[in-house]
Amino acid sequence: MLGSQLRRLREAKGVSRQDAGYVIRASESKISRLELGRVSFKERDVEDLLTLYGVTDPREREALLQLARDANTPGWWHRYTDVLPSWFQTYVGLEESAALIRTYELQFVPGLLQSEGYARAIIQQGNAGAPESEIEQRVSLRLQRQERLTAPDAPRLWAVLDESALKRPIGGPEVMRGQLEHLIEVSKLPNVTIQVMPFKFGAHAAEGGAFTILRFPEQDLPDVVYVESLTGAMYLDKRDDVDTYLQAMERLSVDSATPEHTVELLGDFLRET
Repeated sequence: MLGSQLRRLREAKGVSRQDAGYVIRASESKISRLELGRVSFKERDVEDLLTLYGVTDPREREALLQLARDANTPGWWHRYTDVLPSWFQTYVGLEESAALIRTYELQFVPGLLQSEGYARAIIQQGNAGAPESEIEQRVSLRLQRQERLTAPDAPRLWAVLDESALKRPIGGPEVMRGQLEHLIEVSKLPNVTIQVMPFKFGAHAAEGGAFTILRFPEQDLPDVVYVESLTGAMYLDKRDDVDTYLQAMERLSVDSATPEHTVELLGDFLRET
């Protein structure tokens, strides 16, 4: 989050990466890595950059400096670094800070909504040959992420699931029954909204694939769109990109089954499994 804020401030001021690097006694590539969140932040460097970018308001400066301090404080997920790709560590940190998480999933039930049995089946399939200890560590990480949904400062989670994600027999009938029961149960949480995009609707606004939009409690922080691939992920925060995904999500929410009808559909799928 801090990196993208610094990039926007630099671009708004018309400062090149080379000039910004000179101010903090670093290279142009160092500024690029800072803005992408790939290196740690020194508070002194952030102070110097904020001065260069004309940020003089004490409250704004302090908010950004606090982000620098927070970015350098290891989160609980850092103990899973041996099984957590660096590009996904960024996502877990953003997810932990988000106030609203909106996600569309085409292939699988989203990680925050997976039952333990379903999560284990998915992880085993995606990490064939990995030792059992690694599988269990990955499962533990996924379940710990879910604890935020019932925490005092829980975010709002709004998930749209393509019907194909619920018809794909991950782990066999027993695991799928457990997953469908879990979705029905978690949909009762006041901060969780689940909708199904049914097959019968046909083509829809998100045929391009799965994505997640993260919104944060700080008003000056932009939404971030997360799009994952097999070997990495994109983090999009430019206004035009975010707006395109927001429009697709809004359309999906309108066109999908209502949350009430979704619970009925989940019950139907459960009886069919």
